[in-house]
Amino acid sequence: MLDAAKIEQTINVLKHDLPTLFQNDISYDIYSQDIFFKDPVNQFKGKLNYRIIFWTLRFHGRLFFTEIFFDLHDVHQASENTIRADWTVRGCLRVPWNAKLFFNGYSIYTLNSNELIDRHVDTWDRPPQEILQQFFHKSP
Repeated sequence: MLDAAKIEQTINVLKHDLPTLFQNDISYDIYSQDIFFKDPVNQFKGKLNYRIIFWTLRFHGRLFFTEIFFDLHDVHQASENTIRADWTVRGCLRVPWNAKLFFNGYSIYTLNSNELIDRHVDTWDRPPQEILQQFFHKSP
């Protein structure tokens, strides 16, 4: 049986970290050393790789966008050992035609017996190719 207080603490860390993940690093104490990550374009294992993906998000966010946001809508315990976060990524690309980026998704975090996140799987509301097509359209 997982500790409800520990799960609530993890939820609070996610609520604090996720909205600013494009600007600030996240807290890695809530993740296991062998965390598994998967989204529609990446899949890997290990905390070092997990740290690198967040560094990459911040780097590319600053390089390719004049503004980029991670809007966190909800974080809640979905089952005994899972947490779900619903979110939107939106931004304005650093291109002359002011292309906008917008997509919704959710993250499922699975907790191990030590109440650490050992699995993070993201689902997006559309395929990556469709999201990338936004880069080439002029925004109104």
